[in-house]
Amino acid sequence: MLTSIDINSIRFGDPQYLWLLIAPAVLLLAWAWQLARRRRDARQFRQHRRLPVREKFPIFGGLVFWLAVIFASAFAILALSRPTAAVSVIRTAGVDLVILQDGSASMRTRDVAGRGEGAPGLSLDRWQRSMKFLRTLGESLAWKDDRIAMALFAHIAAPQVRLTKDPNTFFFFLDHLNRESPFRVEDDTTWDTNIELGIAWGLRLIEKDEEIYGKNPNAKAFVLVTDGQAWSGEVARSLRLARGKDVPVFVVGVGTTLGGIIPEPPKRPGPGSPAPEAPIRSSLDRGSLSMIANAGGGEYMELDREGDREIANRIIDAARKRAGSRGLQEESDELYWRCLVVAAVLLCVGVLFLQERVELWLQTAGAGAALAIVWVLTR
Repeated sequence: MLTSIDINSIRFGDPQYLWLLIAPAVLLLAWAWQLARRRRDARQFRQHRRLPVREKFPIFGGLVFWLAVIFASAFAILALSRPTAAVSVIRTAGVDLVILQDGSASMRTRDVAGRGEGAPGLSLDRWQRSMKFLRTLGESLAWKDDRIAMALFAHIAAPQVRLTKDPNTFFFFLDHLNRESPFRVEDDTTWDTNIELGIAWGLRLIEKDEEIYGKNPNAKAFVLVTDGQAWSGEVARSLRLARGKDVPVFVVGVGTTLGGIIPEPPKRPGPGSPAPEAPIRSSLDRGSLSMIANAGGGEYMELDREGDREIANRIIDAARKRAGSRGLQEESDELYWRCLVVAAVLLCVGVLFLQERVELWLQTAGAGAALAIVWVLTR
């Protein structure tokens, strides 16, 4: 929000046009002379003309239009000179989104329909669907004061991106994580969804950022992307810690309640190979994820029940409403368009004082020609 303009800080990008201000200055003197003549003629006319009713003469008459034209031309010349000034603005803080991405084995389940990718009807696994949503989330951020971080978790957690305002860093990791989770399906630790550890690592990312860069006024929020399959850990304890830090947890569910089969790791043939186990079916745990979102002070959303852009905007808007202020800051602002707006307003006001229709059309044509010249010179 603009609060004030420092007049002493006004500078001109093209000061060579300022000498043209001599023309409106001379015209202003001519206008004052015409006004003096008009007042003198009115007094003489009133002395020699005798009427039973006192006759009134407008003080300015049609000269108001010409005064508006003179000042409008002065502001147009100022616009040509490209003025800039230091302005004081109150800047609202941005948002810090910490993405907690589930990378467990159940995220390889192919129960999510692909949209516009590959052949018609091609299904994506939950991990690939999550990456598609995270890309939309990144594209929805303003990236001016906003920052984003990312951590993956299964039975263990693995931070990927610290809090950064560089979109290239975030999208670089998405490009390399787009196909599959870095947690190997052959490892036993991949077959667990430790949401408690994921939230704990999210808090550590925020604390580490404050240790390095100090306290930041940005509003913090967790974005938990998971299917909730076989989740473990004392989630309530992590949620209490997050609420204590004033960090809400927004939960984004991925998958379907119908579910699908989790792909088994490849078996190595051998004489002592165990008998094949029954396939494990995975489905979206919507009830548990809704409880986590409510306890975390956030909101539960689900991919493909709502559009990705809508979900991303809801998360960002909810976080931005909690953002504080960065205080009063000095910025350089161009006054070019403001000068043109003032010139246009002056011309419109001056036209209201025209009395002759022919004069009105002539002045309108002249004003249009002047604006066309200004447009050509400033392109």
